[in-house]
Amino acid sequence: MKKDICSLLILLIIILSSCATKLPIEKGNFKDTHLVELIKLDSTIKLDIRYATSNNFVGQPVYKEARAFLQMDAAQALKRVSIKMHSLGYGLLVFDGYRPWSVTKIFYDVTSKENKKFVADPKEGSRHNRGCAIDVSLYDLATKKEIPMPGVYDEMTERSYFDYAGGTEEQRKTRDLLIAAMQEEGFTVYKYEWWHFDFKDWQLYRITNLPFSEVK
Repeated sequence: MKKDICSLLILLIIILSSCATKLPIEKGNFKDTHLVELIKLDSTIKLDIRYATSNNFVGQPVYKEARAFLQMDAAQALKRVSIKMHSLGYGLLVFDGYRPWSVTKIFYDVTSKENKKFVADPKEGSRHNRGCAIDVSLYDLATKKEIPMPGVYDEMTERSYFDYAGGTEEQRKTRDLLIAAMQEEGFTVYKYEWWHFDFKDWQLYRITNLPFSEVK
C-alpha cells in the first residue's frame, strides 16, 4: 500500500511539473536542430532506456518510447567511438541521449537538495535538452552483457564520480577506457557521472522540448 501511495505521489509531481513548464528564453543564433536516432545510424548500439520504465530514480516512466537521439554531428562522433570500441571487443550501451526539457524539470523537482548536483537546473537547461549529451557505458560484443563499472548508472553517490578510486582495478580501467575514447571524439565527461558526456558544440544548439514521437 505504501509503495502504491508513493508511486501515485511521484506521478502527481510529474503531472504538475509538466503542466507548469516554461522553457528558458534564449537569445542568439543557433544551429538547426537535427536529431538522429542512434540505432538507425549504428545498429550495434545497444539501448537500455530506463526512463521509459520504472527502473529509474523517479520510480515511474517519464518517456513513452524507449528511443535515443543526438544532434547529427554528435551522433557521428559517437559512431566513431563505437567503431573504435569494436576493435577492443566492446559495444556502446546507451541509457539516454536527447531529453525533452520538461523531463529535466521533473528530475530536478523530485531530487533532494543534497543530490541536485546529479541533475540539471531547468532554469539553465541541460545539454541533454540540446541533443548534445549522452549517457553511455559498454557491453561485451561476444556475450552482449553490460560491462561492470565502479558505480551503476544513475547512482547518486561518490561511486558515480568520474575519478572515483574505489571498485576493482578492472572496473576503473574499463571506465577510464570509455572516457578516453569519448574525449578523443570531442566529448567531455561530467565530473559527478562517469557515464555522462557533453559534446563539444552543445552551446550551438537551442534547448528543446520536442517529444520523441515528433522527432523526424
